[in-house]
Amino acid sequence: MSNPRISVLGAGAWGTALANAIANETRPVVLYGRNAAAMKEIATVRSSPRLPGVTISPHVTPTALLEQAADADILLLVVPAQSTRALAASLAPFLRTGTPLIACAKGIEQGTRRFVTELLAEAATSAKYGVLSGPSFAADVARGLPTAVTLAADDETLASRLADAVRAPAFRIYHSTDVRGVEIGGAAKNVLAIAAGIVVGRKLGASAQAALVTRGFAELARFGQAFGARPETLMGLSGLGDVTLSCTSPQSRNYSFGVALGAGEPPSQAAHGKLAEGAFTASVLVDMARAKNVEMPVCEAVAEVLTGRLKIDEAIARLLARPAGAEA
Repeated sequence: MSNPRISVLGAGAWGTALANAIANETRPVVLYGRNAAAMKEIATVRSSPRLPGVTISPHVTPTALLEQAADADILLLVVPAQSTRALAASLAPFLRTGTPLIACAKGIEQGTRRFVTELLAEAATSAKYGVLSGPSFAADVARGLPTAVTLAADDETLASRLADAVRAPAFRIYHSTDVRGVEIGGAAKNVLAIAAGIVVGRKLGASAQAALVTRGFAELARFGQAFGARPETLMGLSGLGDVTLSCTSPQSRNYSFGVALGAGEPPSQAAHGKLAEGAFTASVLVDMARAKNVEMPVCEAVAEVLTGRLKIDEAIARLLARPAGAEA
């Protein structure tokens, strides 16, 4: 794919950051957002309120026309997991057969329990599919700070070509064929980040935070194994790497959401108007784990706190009361 035409669909912080990182003189990028006035403003002032202080590259073309954005060689869908199906369905009539769609959401659809590439496969049947995930904050990527992520597709040749086509000097992309493993890491880490934030917000100490993240990652690994993920994927950028980042930094929306919960804010207010994907993923993840007889006590505690079935102190007491057997 020499100098492919690339479109990024979704003009939030992450979508705008990806477009800014990828675009250059020989690889212009179309950035699609539904709000025509907002896209016109970005085109005029070369900045976005989602990324304060970041100058938008002149090689990024903002648009509110979906048909214009669909006319590309590679499309990155950068919308929440719960919106991915609808966007893919809207794109489908405009796509050429075999156009690669890369899902950049980190979550699982509620109700259907579908991973993001499954949503693409069901809503845009003529396309090819991939997923991009890993430890990355929008502000870092937008500013050109060094970042490494994973791009997975079922076909290794396609995965390699897409990674080569999308990477930038400071935006390093490794490729993989373990699509499910990459999706699981991205979805589960959001729930663990909420749990880690709760520990910090409750002032339980650094030792408790380290224990929580470690045992939470063990849950992620068990879940991944049950759904066919490769161990090396879960230990890589899209698994352990993303867990490490999201469970330790206030730049993570899920972590910050958890901190607010731990400090006593109700779930309805703790996100402070921002999207915390883990709040949607927690109960779905737990249901899927139970269907496979996979124990995920940390994720279960998060889900029950979010639904109001447990208070935070009750959830903590229940976790501490669990038998401490052999570490696994």
